[in-house]
Amino acid sequence: MLKEDLQNWIEEYLKDTDYELITLNVSAGNDILVEVDRLAGVDVDFCAELNRFLVEKIEQSAISNQQSDLDYSLEVGSVSLTDPFKTKMQFEKNLGHDVEVMAKGEKDEWRKYKGQLVSVDEDTFSVDIEEKQKVKNEKGKVKTVTQIVTRIWRYDEPKYVKYDLKI
Repeated sequence: MLKEDLQNWIEEYLKDTDYELITLNVSAGNDILVEVDRLAGVDVDFCAELNRFLVEKIEQSAISNQQSDLDYSLEVGSVSLTDPFKTKMQFEKNLGHDVEVMAKGEKDEWRKYKGQLVSVDEDTFSVDIEEKQKVKNEKGKVKTVTQIVTRIWRYDEPKYVKYDLKI
């Protein structure tokens, strides 16, 4: 199965919609996974229609290439809530929601940050994070206070960013 053909067919189908292709995986055994997303959420009927469209294209391609015994599986659906964001649109979709960011901290070590996604622009995104800081009061005693700190990252900096699913 040619991934390039699948990609072209999917892009053809999505071109006049507000859906985006997020994931296209084709295994060595021709197990095909297609994940789409959009700001307004994914409609199950849309996924079923895309699935039928792709089956038709795959079958037509197999016939024209004289491959009558083509064996494959096809799964078309939405991105999981627990999957890392892959496109800017997914960041926009989750504005105002709690997210988890795996990024390097002050000492260049990987660290999880949890907070609210507050802004998304062309190159960066911002998350408001509650951080505990030690401060001295007027009597010189050290006290721990929680403050909201806005952290800004470029899209390529974190290892991942995903929806913070609270259970």
